[in-house]
Amino acid sequence: MILYQYIGLIIGIIGIIVTFLRFKDGRMSLSMLLVWSAIWILLIIFAVYPDSTSLLASATGIGRGLDLILIIGLIGCYYFIFKIYNMMENIEEEITHLVREIALEKGKSQESVKESPNKDDSTPE
Repeated sequence: MILYQYIGLIIGIIGIIVTFLRFKDGRMSLSMLLVWSAIWILLIIFAVYPDSTSLLASATGIGRGLDLILIIGLIGCYYFIFKIYNMMENIEEEITHLVREIALEKGKSQESVKESPNKDDSTPE
């Protein structure tokens, strides 16, 4: 095995371990566990058997194995960008909802303070 194969194998194993630890801690959903596990397993397979990319590329009609990896990587990047964008939209909606609730609560508390008489101001004239 060549040096890059060992590096790819080590990175893949570390990636699988970190992925499972994040899932175990509840910081990753099951769908993302499956996606990342598949990515790390493919990295290990492609690192240990680099000729497998050429076989997959010829089976899909793509010229070279490296082209296949780049195309899959580009598609994966677009998928993750889309997922991050959706997460940001959801967070913005949650923040807007929370800010509205806080503003309404502050408005109610200020109104109740204005309506309640102050004990110091209740001296008879």
